[in-house]
Amino acid sequence: MSVDLTDPIFHDEEAARAYFESIRWPDGVASCPHCGVSGENTRVMGKSHRPGLIQCNACLKPFTVTVGSVMESSHVPLHKWALAFRLMAASKKGVSAHQLMRTLGLGSYRTAWFMAHRVCEAMADRDPEPLGGKGKTVEIDETFIGKPEERFVSGKGWQAKDRNGSTKRKVLTMVERGGRAVSVKVENLTQATLKEVIGRTVVLDSTLNTDEAQHYKALGKNFAEHKAVNHGNEEYARTEKDGAKTTTNTVEGFFGIFKRGMTGTYHHCAEHHLQAYLNEFDFRYSNRVKLGVDDTERTHRAIKGAEGKRLTYKQPRSA
Repeated sequence: MSVDLTDPIFHDEEAARAYFESIRWPDGVASCPHCGVSGENTRVMGKSHRPGLIQCNACLKPFTVTVGSVMESSHVPLHKWALAFRLMAASKKGVSAHQLMRTLGLGSYRTAWFMAHRVCEAMADRDPEPLGGKGKTVEIDETFIGKPEERFVSGKGWQAKDRNGSTKRKVLTMVERGGRAVSVKVENLTQATLKEVIGRTVVLDSTLNTDEAQHYKALGKNFAEHKAVNHGNEEYARTEKDGAKTTTNTVEGFFGIFKRGMTGTYHHCAEHHLQAYLNEFDFRYSNRVKLGVDDTERTHRAIKGAEGKRLTYKQPRSA
């Protein structure tokens, strides 16, 4: 990760405002975030008005580039928002709220934590395109986050309630080989749950690659093809007669990045925040260098994703 801190957008408020406006409104100020009317607005330049203020001539309500985005109502300067977006978009394994607080010179951990979750909200893809398609392969696997719950067993002290992962948080990830990733926190790995999640995410004429888990077998019959590797027999990749590779190494690689980030950067994640972290790692993976997206473009896409989304402090606490 390389960030040019001499760039004016990271220390000059006017440059940062112009930067955000150029991404949100590349062809000039678009529709009013209050009433939706396009092209009817006037920039308010008076000394008594705050910088960047625009008035809609239709509803007469004022707005700035932050209104109608995850940055709305924030008192953090825009140049610090620009750096926060850049750091979180460019850091492969994420940036902790404590690191944001130190780097941005924020006054409290609470502010940094809330900023981080707002950026995660901007990264979330609310209406993702389905993965796969004819001739494409989608790798699917699950992983478990956290420690097994414990209970007191008379005469044996505290012991793990279930060491096979059933009491851990469950994550199902689908990765289109050479393409995007979609991860979902699931309550269980039953046929009904898998059918609902995979069915809405993966195109039916795709080829599925999974491990030998029983819960994928019946589901795989609904797709064009289903091939599995047997990890229990230490089989991790197989070359088919047509030259195609059957493996789950791609999705396993995604889990490697995700778990190193969760362990080494974030350390702890409450269950109701897990999906937000998954969205963050999905975003970076789906906008990676191998797909032609560099740090700058990835940052632009995250900022563009901030439009039309809001996040209040009560939402992440009570979700």
